[in-house]
Amino acid sequence: MRRIPRTAILALCLATTATLAACSGSSNGSGTGGESGTVVLGTTDKPTSLDPAGAYDLPSWTLIYNLYQNLLKIAPGQTTPIPDAATQCDFTDPTTYKCTLKDGLKFSNGDPLTSQDVVASFQRVIKINDPAGPASLFASMKDITAPDAKTVVMTLNKPDATFPFVLTTGAGAIVDSKLFPADSKLPSEKVIGSGPYKLTKYTSGQQAVLAKNDSYVGDDKLANKGFIVQYYDQASALKLAIEQGDVDVAYRNLSPTDLTALGQESNRGVKVVEGAGSEIRYMVFQLKDKPFDNPAVRKAIAQVIDRDAIAKNVYNGQVQPLYSMIPVGLEGHTDAFKDAYGAPDVNKAKTLLQQAGVTTPLDITLWWTPSHYGPNSADEYDEIKRQLEASGLFKVTVKSTEWDQYQSDFKSGIYPAWQLGWFPDYPDPDDYSAPFLDGKGGYFHNGYINPQLTTLVGQEEGSTDASVRDKALASIQQITAQDVPMLPLWQGKQVAAVRDGVTGVQDTFDPSFTFRFWLIGKNG
Repeated sequence: MRRIPRTAILALCLATTATLAACSGSSNGSGTGGESGTVVLGTTDKPTSLDPAGAYDLPSWTLIYNLYQNLLKIAPGQTTPIPDAATQCDFTDPTTYKCTLKDGLKFSNGDPLTSQDVVASFQRVIKINDPAGPASLFASMKDITAPDAKTVVMTLNKPDATFPFVLTTGAGAIVDSKLFPADSKLPSEKVIGSGPYKLTKYTSGQQAVLAKNDSYVGDDKLANKGFIVQYYDQASALKLAIEQGDVDVAYRNLSPTDLTALGQESNRGVKVVEGAGSEIRYMVFQLKDKPFDNPAVRKAIAQVIDRDAIAKNVYNGQVQPLYSMIPVGLEGHTDAFKDAYGAPDVNKAKTLLQQAGVTTPLDITLWWTPSHYGPNSADEYDEIKRQLEASGLFKVTVKSTEWDQYQSDFKSGIYPAWQLGWFPDYPDPDDYSAPFLDGKGGYFHNGYINPQLTTLVGQEEGSTDASVRDKALASIQQITAQDVPMLPLWQGKQVAAVRDGVTGVQDTFDPSFTFRFWLIGKNG
């Protein structure tokens, strides 16, 4: 663990820009920043890339949403797209989507933002096709053109009512085509956008410093004069930072015990705020490899896992058991896995394996990562190992590696079974279905292909009729529970610890999972 001292943070701020000079606080609990209005956020979530072509993870998108504009965005507390860089966007027919840009759009370096930049932005995401990037989100886009400087026309390969949502994601961030290479990523420290902030300093794994973008043309008003994101290696260091006033906000990933302690009345100067969340955790099985090529093995694990025990023993009841890949609160959710397997039952699991001719105890290996899904991931997989071995049906080996290597490995098919989480690209049940059931093995490349599900996804994507979508989504969840290519485990809220005088954090907590820096302010 390496914790950057407050003096080093202050020096970095002073070296960056005068307006960020007072960004560090005192350790006596008086809060950070003084009169400057600069907000300091601490987190253990570290970005992969600040180039939209190379990022498909929450910490990267958190910065991207604040540095770039999109054609459309999700407003705080809402779940439907509204204009951002566009004045309006509409389907002119079921497979043609047209957007008109606002007047006077500029990047933070002064370059004009035109429709050609939009075309170049989307094309480079697809062309670069970075393993850690979001190219898959443009799967339904066949072509994109710019008839004039303010008009963008996107042609789809099939009707897709969810396509406007895709334009609100990090994949839809608009970059300066004069600066960003068409066929390679731009280094994170060099990126620019047209959003409410501009990046003035970036040190990977340590710090991002953002200042107001005076060239911004948009509706979002800043409640602060600047924003600093400070990255920590350990949740324990993040907890100490919020207690001492080194950061104004601690967001992702404090442990449940840390949050409980910070929420106590005795911990003066800090409070815990919560909001709606649609973050989920699940386990994935590699269907190309033994023993998980056998559906009986996957079903037996689904029959043994006790989600209530995971929520209670690992997360102090701060998460809720999840029985579908579609989280509770989104349209069309069902408890498909609960309907299929009921309460944990070792005898039923034993019968499943016996009928399939599987000799027990069965040796299996489960993988997890310590550097992406929070400090309790180790405890979570220890609990899963305990449950599976207590059944007498499995002998479990648990392994882990750091996130950079981890995401490359699982997409290469190296792991037989592994931990993953999902944060919404957009607040719609399609985002918890289509990425996993694309007919090509899904986001996680686990070899699961079911043509029936591909058809059902097409039905729910191609319709705006709630009854049609709900019927398709119910079937998707039922079939997935029967096949068990992945196993949903739990759903979490959005939680942060904030210093006294900090405002706006709860306003940005909504199902879109967009952390909007511009809403966060502080007094004194």
